[in-house]
Amino acid sequence: MMFAHGFGCDQNMWRFVTPAFEDRFRVVLFDLMGAGGSDLDAFDPDKYSKLEGYAEDVVQLAEELSLRDAVFVGHSVSGMIGLLAARQAPHLFSELVMVGPSPRYIDEPASGYVGGFSEAQIHELLDFLDSNHMGWSQAMAPVIMGNADRPDLAGELTNSFCRTDPEIAKHFARTTFLSDNRADLAGFPVRTLILQCSDDVIAPECVGQYVHRSLPDSELVLMKATGHCPNLSAPEETIEAIQAFV
Repeated sequence: MMFAHGFGCDQNMWRFVTPAFEDRFRVVLFDLMGAGGSDLDAFDPDKYSKLEGYAEDVVQLAEELSLRDAVFVGHSVSGMIGLLAARQAPHLFSELVMVGPSPRYIDEPASGYVGGFSEAQIHELLDFLDSNHMGWSQAMAPVIMGNADRPDLAGELTNSFCRTDPEIAKHFARTTFLSDNRADLAGFPVRTLILQCSDDVIAPECVGQYVHRSLPDSELVLMKATGHCPNLSAPEETIEAIQAFV
């Protein structure tokens, strides 16, 4: 069972969830490029300009560990990274769990797609990050986390953002928030669970519903948890939903 973190985070974000699965699964945790203990010298701007580059790393790691028919659990952008990895190497993953996924963050009025942000809002967000990584982290972490009555959670996310290599974080943000993986959903053969939080600013419910409609073999669970990080804010509910699926 392979757990992948979201933007600005690292594998530590799963610490409240993974122990519940260690008796049934071989649990694999890792850091995406630029996060945690990853090798920053291996960063290639061209490779990581698309989510497929991160998916290649997932495939390589899974192959190195001789994984087969694994469960991939991806938070936020790693939901799409896991989907792309499963498309690249179908034998590796038999089930996919997406926690707060989004195939496209930018609205597309022409098609009626709602991603939650206008194109101008996304570029403002990216420009803010480019100009002030620390300020962006302090301003955005509480918005992303939600749960205003639990400021410790926002504090942890802020610290996580600040630990991420700033230049790689800026690059990964553009790769993430400008991505469009809607076409990759069609015909996806892997059984998939979508966990959708309430009041999620980053991936609103309409996005989770879109992913569910677009994936042929998927289940959608609407969680009581609020915000974008239920692995931290509501680990018990997250565990219960994943256990029921696997």
